[in-house]
Amino acid sequence: MGQLQLVLQFEREKEQKTAQAFQIAQQNVNAQKQKLTSLEQYRLDYLRQIQQNGKSGLGAQQYSQHLSFVGKLDKACQQQTTILSQATLVADQRKQQWLAQQKRRKAVELLLDKQAQQAQQKALQAEQRLMDEFASQKYFRQKYKA
Repeated sequence: MGQLQLVLQFEREKEQKTAQAFQIAQQNVNAQKQKLTSLEQYRLDYLRQIQQNGKSGLGAQQYSQHLSFVGKLDKACQQQTTILSQATLVADQRKQQWLAQQKRRKAVELLLDKQAQQAQQKALQAEQRLMDEFASQKYFRQKYKA
């Protein structure tokens, strides 16, 4: 196995690792989106519940407690939005790393292809030289034989 083949193997392994890192980061983004969606849905359900309870009458203290809890839910939603933004940023970085690694791997493959084409061209040229030599020897043998 040539040095370039070893480099290609290394680049492929590195590409696989960066792809896995991107996949994990993307799964984290999806999980954080789900958490945010769940929090927002819970907040909405809680507000509907307050509205229903308000129709039957709420005391000032209960109303204040409900509003305080809604404030906490709002804060949790904001924090989750920040976490989601950070997770998305990390996923984007991992994707860029993966794409850059893909380019490196493809560049090595291109070099290997070029090397193989050059080797094939040299082999064809050597074969042509042998054929030419054989043909000229045959010609001279026939010419001086007769």
